Amino acid sequence: MSATRLLIIDEVHPSLFPMLESIGIAYEYRPDIKPVEVCEALVGFDGLIVRSKMRITADTIKLADKLKFVARAGAGLDNIDAEALEAKGIALLGANEGNRQAVGEHALGMLLSLMRNITRGDRQVRGQVWLREENRGEEINGKTVGIIGYGHMGQSFARVLGGFGCRILAYDRYMPEKISAPAENVSLGELQAEADIVSLHIPYIPENWAFANEEFFQGFRRPIWFMNTSRGEVVDQTALVSSLQSGRLKGAALDVLENEKLHTLTELQKQTFEFLANADNVVLTPHIAGWTHESYVKINEVLVEKIARLCEADWQ
Repeated sequence: MSATRLLIIDEVHPSLFPMLESIGIAYEYRPDIKPVEVCEALVGFDGLIVRSKMRITADTIKLADKLKFVARAGAGLDNIDAEALEAKGIALLGANEGNRQAVGEHALGMLLSLMRNITRGDRQVRGQVWLREENRGEEINGKTVGIIGYGHMGQSFARVLGGFGCRILAYDRYMPEKISAPAENVSLGELQAEADIVSLHIPYIPENWAFANEEFFQGFRRPIWFMNTSRGEVVDQTALVSSLQSGRLKGAALDVLENEKLHTLTELQKQTFEFLANADNVVLTPHIAGWTHESYVKINEVLVEKIARLCEADWQ
């Protein structure tokens, strides 16, 4: 029986290589390969590992004569055409479990920074401005936190909130059966009626484009603190800004933006970004919620375990 051959086209943590060797996988590591070269390069390979280098489409895999799986070393599968893979019987493997703890911790850190004015206070003190009363914050304790999307990331955020004495509501329109303690399973309307804090943990799929739009923000019964550590495209950034300006949002913590290539912003995107960048009640980070030294290794562990199971099933 020939060894499973794997093509890796993105930079990965070096811990991946001994893990693959331990399960008998032969790999070719080509992080410098150009996207246009990947289609021909896939000939003869059983598997592909990609991070964010490119979109994997029907054209990418049209010459892949032996491809059994595509694995993404990261969270989210929005750069991979799942239907194209399914049409050719190619399995799609993700590694969301690998950075769920990192995302939960980062979301908590952003929330504390937002509600306790940590980022704003830091900037002020560095500028020799000492304001105490103006930076009086709010506690998470006693608040109601609404989590939208209760997969690995939403569940992780709920767990790290466990010691804060807050009520946790969760809404998941695709798999509500996943919701269990410490969260209460509610409808979106119930969440909007009760929440003081709202955190998005939903994937970017066509149905979720601009999920948080003007109607969404207007649906809340009281002003809320808003967070997004999922994908920027699920939030209508214009509606977000108008909601901050009107006071419907007390503040926002954003690890993702609708366009993260800041040198390519449209005129409208420049306007909304300028507002967010200059707002005292907005905390911004550069898509690093799941980006820790530990998660870099954990993602590899998750992928290799899934590859091993897939290969074992194939051999039987």
